Amino acid sequence: MDNLYANVTVSVTELKRNLASVLASTQESPVVVLNHNKPEAYLLSARYYENLLEKLEDTEDRLLVKERMDGPFVEVSLDDL
Repeated sequence: MDNLYANVTVSVTELKRNLASVLASTQESPVVVLNHNKPEAYLLSARYYENLLEKLEDTEDRLLVKERMDGPFVEVSLDDL
């Protein structure tokens, strides 16, 4: 069985029949869409997706800061700016 990265699952058929209900359930956490009992897609609310992108950007920024902590540094004076 494939790993599922959500607590809620829904079949493609159920998704077609109850789209509004399934979309409402994405407000709390992702929903896995299963096709023949295999994960086919993940549904996320817009807010959840935006928060996920912000966290990813923050992580990338942290890694960039760590990479640049030891230099090289360029010295400039305020007058040069």
